[in-house]
Amino acid sequence: MEAEANSGSPEDSWAFIQRPGEGCRTVPLAGHVGFDSLPDQLVNKSVSQGFCFNILCVGETGLGKSTLMDTLFNTKFEGEPATHTQPGVQLRSNTYDLQESNVGLKLTIVSTVGFGDQINKEDSYKPIVEFIDAQFEAYLQEELKIRRVLHIYHDSRIHACLYFIAPTGHSLKSLDLVTMKKLDSKVNIIPIIAKSDAISKSELTKFKIKITSELVSNGVQIYQFPTDDELVAEINGTMNAHLPFAVIGSTEELKIGNKMMKARQYPWGTVQVENEAHCDFVKLREMLIRINMEDLREQTHSRHYELYRRCKLEEMGFKDTDPDSKPFSLQETYEAKRNEFLGELQKKEEEMRQMFVQRVKEKEAELKEAEKELHEKFDRLKKLHQDEKKKLEDKKKSLDDEMNAFKQRKTAAELLQSQGSQAGGAQTLKRDKEKKNLGFL
Repeated sequence: MEAEANSGSPEDSWAFIQRPGEGCRTVPLAGHVGFDSLPDQLVNKSVSQGFCFNILCVGETGLGKSTLMDTLFNTKFEGEPATHTQPGVQLRSNTYDLQESNVGLKLTIVSTVGFGDQINKEDSYKPIVEFIDAQFEAYLQEELKIRRVLHIYHDSRIHACLYFIAPTGHSLKSLDLVTMKKLDSKVNIIPIIAKSDAISKSELTKFKIKITSELVSNGVQIYQFPTDDELVAEINGTMNAHLPFAVIGSTEELKIGNKMMKARQYPWGTVQVENEAHCDFVKLREMLIRINMEDLREQTHSRHYELYRRCKLEEMGFKDTDPDSKPFSLQETYEAKRNEFLGELQKKEEEMRQMFVQRVKEKEAELKEAEKELHEKFDRLKKLHQDEKKKLEDKKKSLDDEMNAFKQRKTAAELLQSQGSQAGGAQTLKRDKEKKNLGFL
């Protein structure tokens, strides 16, 4: 495509600049068009939709997490105080709608109830990691839907993790190091020293140096305020050197001079929350809310969520390139995965069919063997029955023979007895006759 100049001078002519590696050319405009209002349109649309920001507060019970949140947002959030008797770590999430000028903010504060209160703290980080992954998974599932409603979806991904460190003045606890190491690839960690008025300034300075050294030596990646934007590069670079922030929280206002200020009253004096000579609360508020809130949201989406999404999709078998390092479209990946799945399904079906046939054959063999055993047992029992029957018949025959013999002997005995009785009667008659004859004489 060629363009003609509106005037004859080379300065007013349309120029084309071919950028290396890009298929576009830059041309000047002859007059006002209007797309310079796009930033205003974007601002108006964003303001009308509102913003969301999610903060995760990690730290032991009693370090002032709730108080600091109240102080940061200059309000009183409802919540029940945590106790030290929790059997495990529980994450409690509360969402609030805040309004400042014409900007609406849906703020979600997630607290780790019972963190560090158990005797065995080995798995204290697991519920936190699982919660963060669950928010990523919920967003991924919404993103993968055919009909997505991301413009009205409540994004619950954690944008900032305020890690509360106990003001021991010595070094980080092993629980803190392990937990931050497990979280640094999943969330933007901003370490803060809670209740920093519990130690002196000199101890606090040494404590900060010690914490920074331990984080570096253990490879813990904390959130660094961005320095690529010229407008905030200087202040962010300066604030990076102040990490971790030493903060104090208080919702109580005291009259100091002629002003009412948030402060904490002690027998030895007053600690002003918003006095940078007393603590880093103002630095934290500036960095977290007023300057880098959008960068925290962007880092969560472009870095931490993308890492989770990539790993999850790779687990599902999706890839950007084929084995030859050539570009691989999502449709091709889907088709390849589908064909692979169908192949595996057919293979499993064939294996199941063969296994079924094998089991049927084994069962048939078992049944045949059982049938054979039953037949053999039946034959043994039948033979045993026949033998027993023959024995009984032989015994019966023997008994019948004995009975017949007994009857014959009995008959013979009765006959003999009868004959004997007849003979005895005749002799008796003969003697009686002889006696009678003798009596006559």
